[in-house]
This record gives sequence, structure tokens and C-alpha cells, in this order.
Amino acid sequence: MFRRMLIASELSPVALDMLKCLEGLRKIGATECLLVQCLNPQDASPKISTFLTSILAENLKQQKAILEDMGYAVETRVVSGLARQETNRIAVEEDFSLIVVGAAEQSLMGEAVLGGMAYEVIHHANRPVLLVRTADKPIATGGCDITGHLLFPTDFSQNAEEAFAYVKKMVADGAKKVTLVHVQDQSRIKPEQLEAANDVDGKRLEQLRQALLELGGAEVDLHLRYGSPSVEITKLVREQNISLVVMGSQGRGFVQELYLGSVSHNVARHAASSVLLIPAKRETAE
Repeated sequence: MFRRMLIASELSPVALDMLKCLEGLRKIGATECLLVQCLNPQDASPKISTFLTSILAENLKQQKAILEDMGYAVETRVVSGLARQETNRIAVEEDFSLIVVGAAEQSLMGEAVLGGMAYEVIHHANRPVLLVRTADKPIATGGCDITGHLLFPTDFSQNAEEAFAYVKKMVADGAKKVTLVHVQDQSRIKPEQLEAANDVDGKRLEQLRQALLELGGAEVDLHLRYGSPSVEITKLVREQNISLVVMGSQGRGFVQELYLGSVSHNVARHAASSVLLIPAKRETAE
């Protein structure tokens, strides 16, 4: 499923901690990594670029060693360009199945938020993006398994169905615990409509649960909630100690979400866990 990963590298402790959380992906089929460090064109004058390139090369060497110790086949590359453009271009042109980026910034209230590069990458990606949320304190090697407890939020859209295919594959490859959740959006559903909506959507969630149970080996829980979808999902992440949220990056109402901010991107900004975003398939014009 994610055999070949493109990892957006940075010169920061976040990048090193992010790599330590990738060992768990080996058990779901990941084998190859390309570490890409993007050099901003503004820093590309001969004197500056030569100095930076030497620093970046040493940084990539250190990161490569970490991944090779996990058993990955690793290549490194320094490219000139913006991360949001180059990571997506390389992933598409060279057929990487996953883009990986780290984020560990904290707001003044202690809430996890996206850093600049991570935000840019997820908004421009045409491939699944794994946002690895690292802890405030350094992570020991082997101390972070992002596949330990999966959360799959669904609005039962086509994009959610596409994302669920990834959840099924992860369970088939050995993921042991999954929580399924649907949030009845309070902006769409009135309180007096809630009982009927829960009856319909509870049955839908049960169908998804049975599909996972048929794969064998995983514990699967269900949750129905009422409120703001992104708020309820991020609350559930903390309550259930979720390690990875898997969700589609475009649900119902694309035009509205384009201007107001989608649920998936709000979750990516604020969830305390790592987040795997599966982009919606786009129809191309003839």
C-alpha cells in the first residue's frame, strides 16, 4: 500500500523525531524511502547554496542512517524549489504512494497546530499525505508506533469510502485497534432529527465495522457524536489516545470547504495525533 514513501526533510529536531515514528509502517508494507530536502530558490546564490548544501547533505546522511537501521532502503536528494511544489511533483512523476511530513508546533494554549511546510504540503498534494505529529519531548527509537490505534472519521461520502479502503488494507496488514466515528453535524441536523439520523448512520457504521472484523484480528469500536465534526474528532483523539487519524481530505460540500476550511484540514491542524489524509480523486477535463 505504502511501499515507496517520499519524506519531506527539514533541518530540525522535529524531522528526527518524525523519522523515529515511521518504523511501524514497515509492518504495513513500506520498504523504500526518498528523503527530499528542498532548498529555497532565494537561498540559491553560489556562496549561500554551497554552504547550505553541505549542511543539508550531512543532515540527510544522519536521517538516512536512522531509516536504514529500521530496515528501509533509502535514497536522499537536495532539490531547488518550494516544498509544496517539489514534494508533490516528485511524488507524482516518480509514482510514490505516500508523502510524509512532520509537525510538532504548539499554540499558546498548548494545542497542536501545523507548521508552515506541513500546511503547504497537505494543501497541494495529489498523493496521500502522512502528517506525523511528534511529542514535545524527544522520542526514543522504537518508542512511537503510529499504527497502534487508528481512528476513521466518516461522513459516508465517496472520498470517505476511498479512505476506508486504506483502513481495510492496514487492518489486513496487522493493525490491531480501530475506532470508527461519524459526527452528526449540528449545522445540518436539528436536535429533533438526531434520533432518526443516528438510527440510519449507526447501521452504516456497523456495516463498516463488520467489514473490518471479517479481515480478522482487529478490535473495532463505534462512536456516534453530535456537534462540530472537527471539534468532536479532535476531542475523540485525546479521549481514546488515538495514534493515527485516517480520513479523506475532501468530504461533502467541496466548494464551501474550499473557502471555509475543510474538516480534514482542521483535524490535521488541531489533532494531537498523526493524520493520514487521502485526497479525493479529481475528474480531469478532456
